[in-house]
Amino acid sequence: MNKQLQNQTVVIFGGTSGIGLAAAVQARAAGAKVIVIGSNPQKAALAAAEHGFAGYRTADVTNGKAIAAALADIPHVDHLVLMAGTYVAGKVLEADVDYLKRAFDERIWASLHAMRALGERLAANGSITFISGALADRPNAWGTAVLGAASAAMEALARGLALELAPRRVNTLSPGPVDTPLMSKVLGVNRDAVVQQLEATLPVGRVGTAEQAGDALVFLMANGFMNGATLHIDGGSRLV
Repeated sequence: MNKQLQNQTVVIFGGTSGIGLAAAVQARAAGAKVIVIGSNPQKAALAAAEHGFAGYRTADVTNGKAIAAALADIPHVDHLVLMAGTYVAGKVLEADVDYLKRAFDERIWASLHAMRALGERLAANGSITFISGALADRPNAWGTAVLGAASAAMEALARGLALELAPRRVNTLSPGPVDTPLMSKVLGVNRDAVVQQLEATLPVGRVGTAEQAGDALVFLMANGFMNGATLHIDGGSRLV
């Protein structure tokens, strides 16, 4: 990989596993100084040591003070990536409302806390990248209405902030079915059967990899003319 992020500082919330970790590895290969932020200190430390990252932090992304503390000693950030967020699922007439609120707390409000904490330390010619997901376009009846709404909200937020925070660029990555630890955790014992069904349905005939989605994240960071956009990396899942 060419050094398209040479000497730039990249901070990735949710950078200790899955797509976030894959993006962190590729950003480092592209010359960036990478700092990952996760919720588990042991996992974050291991990821940083194993992949040669510049550092790691831990934070509960539903806690604004914890986010500010995690970012407090980072003097300058060129690219902020906000990938943190759990799979919040529950039907709106049945699930605990405070639990459903986490979908927005971990995405919308966590992003605002991070941006406000960094302030002018986020480079004027830098970028912010959010995560949404296929549910923003293809909702289902399995208790993901609020999660889908939060995902769609991230895309709308990015478009508004691309104007409000200009000339900083703000984009969103929207992955479809990607093979990550989160997929395995959500699907449990049904994982293999669901993957097989997806492979029979998707136009590309396979689910995506974390590395493919991570590559798309690096593209959004590095391409200086991508702004206010949602990049779908879903194998054509929106079409079927």
